Amino acid sequence: MTTPSGSWPQPPAWNGVIGRTVAESTPDWPSRAKPSPGAPNVVIVVLDDTGFCHLGCYGSSIETPNIDALAAGGLRYNSFHTTALCSPTRAALLTGRNHHAVGMRGLSNWTSGFPNCTGRIPPSAATLAELLSTAGYSTFAVGKWHLTPMEETSAAGPFDDWPLRRGFDRFYGFMQGETSQFYPELYCDNHPIPTPYRPEDGYHVSEDLVDQALAMLRDQRSNSPTRPFFMYFCFGATHAPHQAPPEYIAKYRGRFDAGWDAVREEWFARQVELGIVPPGTDLAPPNPGVRPWATLSDDERRLALRLQEAFAGFLDHTDAQVGRLVDGLKSLGVADNTLLVLMSDNGASQEGGPNGMVDSIHFFNGAAETLPESLERIDDIGGPRANNNYPWGWAQAGNTPLKRYKQNTHGGGVRDPLIVSWPAGIADRGSIRTQFCHVSDIAPTVLEVAGISPPEMYRGVAQQPITGTSIAYTFREGAGAEATRKKVQHFEMLGHRGIYHDGWKAVAFHQRGTDFDDDTWELYHLDEDFSECHDLAESHPDKLKEMVERWWSEAGRHGVLPLDERSGELFGMAGRRRLVEIGRRFVFHPPVSHVNSDAAPPLGARSFTISVQVDRPSGEEDGVLVSYGSVTSGMCLYVLGGRAVFDYNLYGRHYQAVSPGPLPPGESTVDVRFERDANQASASVSVDGAAGDAVHIPGVLRMLSTLGMDIGSDPGSPSCDDYKAPFAFEGTIAKVVFDIPDRSPSAESEALAAGARAQMSRQ
Repeated sequence: MTTPSGSWPQPPAWNGVIGRTVAESTPDWPSRAKPSPGAPNVVIVVLDDTGFCHLGCYGSSIETPNIDALAAGGLRYNSFHTTALCSPTRAALLTGRNHHAVGMRGLSNWTSGFPNCTGRIPPSAATLAELLSTAGYSTFAVGKWHLTPMEETSAAGPFDDWPLRRGFDRFYGFMQGETSQFYPELYCDNHPIPTPYRPEDGYHVSEDLVDQALAMLRDQRSNSPTRPFFMYFCFGATHAPHQAPPEYIAKYRGRFDAGWDAVREEWFARQVELGIVPPGTDLAPPNPGVRPWATLSDDERRLALRLQEAFAGFLDHTDAQVGRLVDGLKSLGVADNTLLVLMSDNGASQEGGPNGMVDSIHFFNGAAETLPESLERIDDIGGPRANNNYPWGWAQAGNTPLKRYKQNTHGGGVRDPLIVSWPAGIADRGSIRTQFCHVSDIAPTVLEVAGISPPEMYRGVAQQPITGTSIAYTFREGAGAEATRKKVQHFEMLGHRGIYHDGWKAVAFHQRGTDFDDDTWELYHLDEDFSECHDLAESHPDKLKEMVERWWSEAGRHGVLPLDERSGELFGMAGRRRLVEIGRRFVFHPPVSHVNSDAAPPLGARSFTISVQVDRPSGEEDGVLVSYGSVTSGMCLYVLGGRAVFDYNLYGRHYQAVSPGPLPPGESTVDVRFERDANQASASVSVDGAAGDAVHIPGVLRMLSTLGMDIGSDPGSPSCDDYKAPFAFEGTIAKVVFDIPDRSPSAESEALAAGARAQMSRQ
């Protein structure tokens, strides 16, 4: 590809002639940009936290027939690599650059004050959608976004880093890194929207996303059939919470009873049989902390099995939605010339911990979920009342035959499934490609097959060079024998580091809280050691030294520095920035749109007051005043039977403060006073200054919920069982004011950091 000089896009030239009258003039109708003749449609499907082995065509026994069919009609890659985390992988995917170089060291929730961690993609890295749109493509984003600083995702924006400002014509999905599959925080284009219907009526977000995607494509093909399209489709699956329709989960009851050790061995044997791993590959030893299945108690096994069955049902259900999307392409007559890329953003997740959990809000708050607590709610697993995640043993099986997990730079974190289907453009269908490639290689691949050259300037901004390497050469007949064109690729995530060069890999696992110089570097010859089992650091010290020096060189070139192990602490920074930007008083003027948790008042681990001005003309009006949370955690203020109730939901245990009497008819003010004292609190409710008894709360949530806040109703996951959602307030709410008292900054920072230190991250 050649790079044009000057600024791109250029406005179309008008070549007519203007005279004194129309009779003396020559009209001209400049046409908008058009792609090269025969340029394919492009669909990129991104799965979340799906490990190298999880798909059936990569070795697992989980049923994924639709994805397997794509692989049978296309290509599977066994040396595709990502960044080990979601937002960074997506930034590299859409820009063709390494993630630190485009401001996405970690999650878009984090901004550290350094250029490599801004939570947004800079204008100097035009996205694939921006370049394709300028070249004449229709562009659609569906599903998970997670590339905007999360405190900027309220209905007020700013919108610079929302999908529609980064090249997409339409967007339907969610902005956060995770969401409930039954009660998602949905957005359409540039505004939040309610969930179309409820789970008791059959709702699941994966199905909704496919419905919306197909509607967009039908509109596009009906009204502009000559334009190719680009669809970026990101499932919430298989990120926790692992939730699916019950029949999909029930289908897997008993299938994994042999335990994760035996299942891992079984899946590894299938990988060898399928040829997805080369002959002579070793199964990596168990990861640290993974207990042998035989040592688990009966109750521990029962919990672990239910959690794995929920994951399997979730992936199976997702595969069915992929099938619906592919069938939609076929029914529109566009499947043959559609380049469809299906990938995962990182390896299977370790965030469920050694035992797994029914409610991962414990994890986010640095709290333990005990086995009795988990078993008490075991029947909630996979449904709308749980936020479940599986244990390390099952995540390790999902990454077979590799070491470690998501967040790590060993193979289990960065080597992931990639399937490419393009009936009109790929030879050797059903083959496996072994060339080393990286997520940053996807964008230049799409640009090459679309016949588009990346510009030096885009909308007046000088562009960073695209550093990815197109893998279009692997689409040719007989390309399986061709050597990889990508010679070097660095990795860094949360202090873990790695470097690939000419078939070799050096990698260092970083122990949080230790000096980076104390990390031990390992050395593997990947061409001969697929699963990184044979450390050659001692026998090849010169090679290791060369590789480590190369890592530092690449890190300097691509903006990796400074090294930074922080994760959970950066969530607290977002809240403190809100207090600096807005102050300690947050005033809402209902009705207002849903507010996600990062943009809502930062109440976690803080004392606060809430003051609500209401009008109940008849004195009979009930309903929710403020809801901030979900069925598993958070808080809610509502009027029921005329009395105001403040409900604090601490991991499903409810503590309620009630007004001393009913609210009077007409206008009144309801106040909540929440006083935090170390890791406990008290709360009271007053009406027009008359306070009720305080309730003691034996714990404090540092993160109230992964879901956000609503005023005047509880339209999502119900925060309290005292009412049936959405329980909209029947009166009028004039104003809601949150006040957060000014406490010692150092004490507040330590309170927030205490829980954050126990977190890994909220990917």
